Amino acid sequence: MRHVNENRKKVFDRLDENSFAVLFAGKSKHKTSDQYYDFEVNRNFYYLTNLSKEKMILVLTKSGNCNSYLFIEENTELKEKWDGKRITKEKCSELSGINIKNIKYLHELDSFILSLINNREGINYQNLYLDLFRAYVYGDITVINEVFDYAEMIKKDYPELSINNIEKHFKYLRMFKSEYEVAEIQKAINVTKEGIEAIFSNIKNCQYEYQAESYFTQRLNYNKMTKSFVSIAASGKNACVLHYVDNNCKLNDGDLLLFDAGAQHNNYAADITRTFPVNGKFTSRQAEIYQIVLDANKVVIKQLKPGMTVKEATEIARKILVEGAKKIGLIKEDSEIGKYFFHNVGHHLGLDVHDLADYSQKLSEGMVFTVEPGLYVKEESIGIRIEDDVLITKDGAINLSADIIKEIDEIENYFKNIK
Repeated sequence: MRHVNENRKKVFDRLDENSFAVLFAGKSKHKTSDQYYDFEVNRNFYYLTNLSKEKMILVLTKSGNCNSYLFIEENTELKEKWDGKRITKEKCSELSGINIKNIKYLHELDSFILSLINNREGINYQNLYLDLFRAYVYGDITVINEVFDYAEMIKKDYPELSINNIEKHFKYLRMFKSEYEVAEIQKAINVTKEGIEAIFSNIKNCQYEYQAESYFTQRLNYNKMTKSFVSIAASGKNACVLHYVDNNCKLNDGDLLLFDAGAQHNNYAADITRTFPVNGKFTSRQAEIYQIVLDANKVVIKQLKPGMTVKEATEIARKILVEGAKKIGLIKEDSEIGKYFFHNVGHHLGLDVHDLADYSQKLSEGMVFTVEPGLYVKEESIGIRIEDDVLITKDGAINLSADIIKEIDEIENYFKNIK
């Protein structure tokens, strides 16, 4: 509870005076007929409430004093018969730290917002903050936030009210992880390690990529965790597709399997990639390409420090990949590396696997960042990526996933010792 109280204070400090913010937990998306997709809470809402229930709304008000109000579903006998009891005001207060007097039911929301806008308490609220998130994928813009409809309604009915996007504040604040948040990420990493080792131990029983993935999924289920994203189990040339998720091809003797996955604990994500031979033994060509990627991974982790930009970290990796690729005859000119390495060396990690962040900011103490260089040689059906999750400290980087083996001899010895 303490950490969300602190998170709300950080947000309040960044809001203008005479402002209020409305944040939605979200609701399950319709799937088909009477079926719905599993609910995923809006991470900014969770960041401020510690609550993962749908159909909740948080209102923050700032005018001299700062106050938090939570609106939740009211329980009914019919709802209880079908879906069980709804979370109580008392439990919401306990988890969120919001005063129980400020926890109300959803049917009270409209009149509450109206009272703010109509200046019933003698306060002239001039600004409304909403989480107006848009997803940008390959240049396309996708609006996936229900709040846009709410914003249009407010603009129509109250044109004098200034509507601001609160997302920029979350982009900054969520880059810096508290001790609590780092501990949650570490728990997710620890179970991710269990899942990867389960694949190592059972790969001889697998004929298809999805069967390998199933051992990872089982370990998450056993630990009552979910996936932080759709797992990538890519063998052979499939590993040269960055976001390959079909996971339905046959595993062939002599192939490498690139496995990119993560558990999430209390909505905090892990993101780990390990690449290993299906038969437990690297070929000489696989080993020399793998070692280049591993060297890049290890050097970047060693050199990461506050004040470095993501671009600078990527250039460190690129230089090592270029030198290695030239040495083994994969490329002749530096510029050719773009054919085999075509992404940044990492990204911020937290409540989202690609966490909200302002990438114009330099790396700073308290950030959690992935380090994931790769080489993707499609013509040789070899795709290799090695990814770790690191914490930036004042003295450099701490590898939170250091216990997940990645050296060639470690991997081959692991397979030798499988009974």
